[in-house]
Amino acid sequence: MNRFRDFINTIRISRLRFWTQIVAFLLLVYGGYLAVNIGNELPTFACVFTDQRGGSCYLMGFQHQMSLPWNRLFSGRGIGVVMGFLTFVGIFMLLNKAWCGFLCPLGTIQDWLTAARRKTGLMYATYGEGVFQRLSTIKYILLALLILLPMAIGNSFFGLPKLNHDFGVPFCMICPGRTLLPIFQGDLSQLAIDFSSTTKMVLTTLGLLVTGLFLAGAFYKKRFFCLFCPMSALHTIFHRAGLLRLTKNGTKCTRCGNCYRVCDVGIRAIADDLDHHNIVKDDCMMCFKCVEMCPEEGCLKITFLGLPIYQSTEKGFFTRMGRRTHGK
Repeated sequence: MNRFRDFINTIRISRLRFWTQIVAFLLLVYGGYLAVNIGNELPTFACVFTDQRGGSCYLMGFQHQMSLPWNRLFSGRGIGVVMGFLTFVGIFMLLNKAWCGFLCPLGTIQDWLTAARRKTGLMYATYGEGVFQRLSTIKYILLALLILLPMAIGNSFFGLPKLNHDFGVPFCMICPGRTLLPIFQGDLSQLAIDFSSTTKMVLTTLGLLVTGLFLAGAFYKKRFFCLFCPMSALHTIFHRAGLLRLTKNGTKCTRCGNCYRVCDVGIRAIADDLDHHNIVKDDCMMCFKCVEMCPEEGCLKITFLGLPIYQSTEKGFFTRMGRRTHGK
């Protein structure tokens, strides 16, 4: 058993993550071709504008539900809303924020763009700690608008009934998942501006602008869009209930900084926080690069239901460094 555990702790989890991302991308974008549908309340971007997808993003249905009139939302229909929400939370709890780090198609595209950046030799953009923190609040503003705007429109707060249809899923209309993921099935229709109404024209134009920012930002800053992602904000609200966890034993930390240097979203607290056991922070996507690059025995651990499944070890660290040196 100890030999097996030592073997697990010496593997490169980043390599496992790479292949998991490939499989998840194929499943979520092309799963419908094999009659695969893993649900309509997924805590990741499986865009409903992509035909033959393998599941559906929860945010789409959630926005529709929030646009229900009050008398329907607080009636029998509300039971379906609650059940959908509980299903989302239950699915999320299984993998916690690793849905973002391992399974999100938009996250995978950003990682591919980062790889392309490395090939071109372009330098990373850098942000001060204060700027980073201010950018991180944007996703909570978007999450609030995602809830409140459909709710206000659905109940005619603005006195403009026609907007009920056009503004039914406002975030989806500007989400880069709507424009980018259908491309992988050869569908370019979402790249056009919809002139059927003023509202749709504005939203689809904004969608193209956001897509441009997504592509440019991801090329210069790792996981750029994740800073603004409302799904990430929703993950953060419930991450303490997750069964999969990233923990830290601060007494074993020497603050070497390896974990911070490899963190794609630049979370300094992963190195500096010596007091908290649960080290999953606001923008953490649980990619587990920090565990892979930690040389301290048992300092960082990945656990499921409290049971360790992967942890930092001195042997594992130097074994992985040796493999990298020899190009494996």
